Amino acid sequence: MTASRDAERDAIKAAMDRLLNGTPAVSTGALSVLQLAAEAGVKRWVLTHKHPDLKAEFERRRTASNGIPAAFQNLHARITDLEDTCRRLRASKAELTGRVEVYAQVIHELSAQVSRLRAEMATPASISHLPSRHRKRP
Repeated sequence: MTASRDAERDAIKAAMDRLLNGTPAVSTGALSVLQLAAEAGVKRWVLTHKHPDLKAEFERRRTASNGIPAAFQNLHARITDLEDTCRRLRASKAELTGRVEVYAQVIHELSAQVSRLRAEMATPASISHLPSRHRKRP
């Protein structure tokens, strides 16, 4: 009976290593006790009742790895960096969009003023004639 118990323990330890390294063979790869049992090819109750020390070790190692398999920790760090970059870019875009709206309003106002000035300059009432030097006197 100890041979089967030792075989179960070896299977659980190997499954634990595969899950924590991010290389699952038969499970989903989630770091849960249920997936550990599936990866080891044992029933969950075998893991939780017959080998509670291995279950506790798995939970301790899972907690130490922040619940992310070692193979994916670098990807998780990269995702975090990209999310921060995306957040900063969105804030910058919002600021630039606000500036463009202000600039568009200023351009519109300036264009309207130029149009008004041109219209005022083109009206005959605003044009004054200078006296000519060569005017004939009667």
